[in-house]
Amino acid sequence: MTRTAIIAAFPGELRPLVLRWQHEQHNGIDLWRWPHQTPNDEEGEWVAACAGAGQTAAMRAFAAAELCGPIDTVISAGWAGALHKVMEPGLAYSVAGVIDARTGEMAPAADWRDDVWLVTSPIVAGEQEKRRLAAAYSASLVDMEAAAVARLALMRNIPFYCVKGVSDALDDHLPDFNRFIGPDGRLDLARFTLFALLRPRYWHSLMRMGENSKMAAERIATALLSILDKEGTIRLRNGYPDRKR
Repeated sequence: MTRTAIIAAFPGELRPLVLRWQHEQHNGIDLWRWPHQTPNDEEGEWVAACAGAGQTAAMRAFAAAELCGPIDTVISAGWAGALHKVMEPGLAYSVAGVIDARTGEMAPAADWRDDVWLVTSPIVAGEQEKRRLAAAYSASLVDMEAAAVARLALMRNIPFYCVKGVSDALDDHLPDFNRFIGPDGRLDLARFTLFALLRPRYWHSLMRMGENSKMAAERIATALLSILDKEGTIRLRNGYPDRKR
């Protein structure tokens, strides 16, 4: 059996893709599975896992995916922030490689369609930090997980891919999300919602981020299927992957 793992931070990043997949949750980790036939009529499985924001959470998600069996290919997927104004919110990019802002390690992707590099930061980057990261690493996108996934793929000598959808523009005026993310990488949605409701100055930017994130998740699903389903035996139908009738 061939098995491909998709690692993301939050379920919303993968919702259009995994809508009809078998879902389970253990120890705060969401796991989805989808069996399929490979073009050579071999048994295959796609496994998706989310455990929260940050590299430690990504490592937990990877470990959960491995409990399903050996992984042959891994994809880091999900939302990312734009480091340049030309990176359009709502679009998804097949990333050429990943840089770890903590160590400077660089990991190229096995295959890519866009000449875009991503830097993984230990924090949610605001505009000032985005500009610093863009200048320091010549990157176009920022996330919090991909470098850990790339490192684990390298340790196992398996292909690494990275697909990221842009949730926020370089100069979006957003709250500091870091204060609402716990040590486990989970967003305290109740506290964040109360904070945002009491601060109308953020409402427009947050609504725009929500719309962009939804569009980006749909584009991520389409991009992932182009990697997972090179032969075109699976299609994105009504917002979810389904076998051809």
